[in-house]
Amino acid sequence: MCTSCDYTIHSRQHHFGWNNANVPAERVAPGATILFHCQDSSAGQLGPLSTVESVSALDFGRINPVSGPIHVEGAMPGDALKITIDSFGPSGWGWTANIPGFGLLADQFKDPALTLWTYDPKTLAPAMFGREGAVPLKPFAGTIGNAPAEPGLHSIVPPRRVGGNMDIRDLAAGTVLYLPVEVPGALFSVGDTHAAQGDGEVCGTAIESPMDVVLTLDLVKGANLPAPRFTTPGPVTRHLDEKGYEATTGIGPDLMAAARDAVSGMIDLLCAQRGMAAVDAYMLVSTCGDLRISEIVDAPNWVVSFYFPRCVFE
Repeated sequence: MCTSCDYTIHSRQHHFGWNNANVPAERVAPGATILFHCQDSSAGQLGPLSTVESVSALDFGRINPVSGPIHVEGAMPGDALKITIDSFGPSGWGWTANIPGFGLLADQFKDPALTLWTYDPKTLAPAMFGREGAVPLKPFAGTIGNAPAEPGLHSIVPPRRVGGNMDIRDLAAGTVLYLPVEVPGALFSVGDTHAAQGDGEVCGTAIESPMDVVLTLDLVKGANLPAPRFTTPGPVTRHLDEKGYEATTGIGPDLMAAARDAVSGMIDLLCAQRGMAAVDAYMLVSTCGDLRISEIVDAPNWVVSFYFPRCVFE
């Protein structure tokens, strides 16, 4: 229990999709600190004893539950909600899946696959992948946002101007996030917590893990933000940098095609070097490998690189 928190939002106080007609789970004054009990992105459909058959049986109407919404008193369109990400209380388990039809290389990986993870929620020591791999952990919330102005129910999957399913790994403890407000009260929600993820979340899932999140919600009047922005408290890749990286590239006139080529190249490299099954390499790189735009000015071809941290196997 968070002794400094003003409110607690329990795991049952969640919703699926964005809708500015949702009844608030709580109404708070600016400056309130709130403990959120967040479910995993399957809403409990996958658990520590799940099998690959459970992936095929997923109900996509129950994907990415978010805890809330929170009505922040005085928040009005044109303001910004200032979210200070105070801390995470991880659960100690998680999952990564290849979900057919989802992910950057969905056309190449058409069958379901599942990896289950256990980790120490206190030390956050790297989580074992198979017998040799160890993925450094960095908890964060993949989905964090306000309700959009447009009425009706909107999918939770795509990110929006007001935030949502942004999957930004650096929205970790200590980061301060600013989100545009489009409706009175903001109607803020959070969920989709991850124990680790690479930039790009290329297979469509990270280490999906239920956990508690403590956030402080404040208000910046008249900010008129065009899109979310955030400030980190310090370096963001120390948990990965120690041993350097293997990197592959994709080069061409289409950034998406180049990204696919860079990821495919890394999967091929890991299969050749480590004797891994391709789908296992695909899930692994989604949890810890980073897509980066290396060059976007030398027309007609751009360069996308994929960085895989050597510390996972060394």
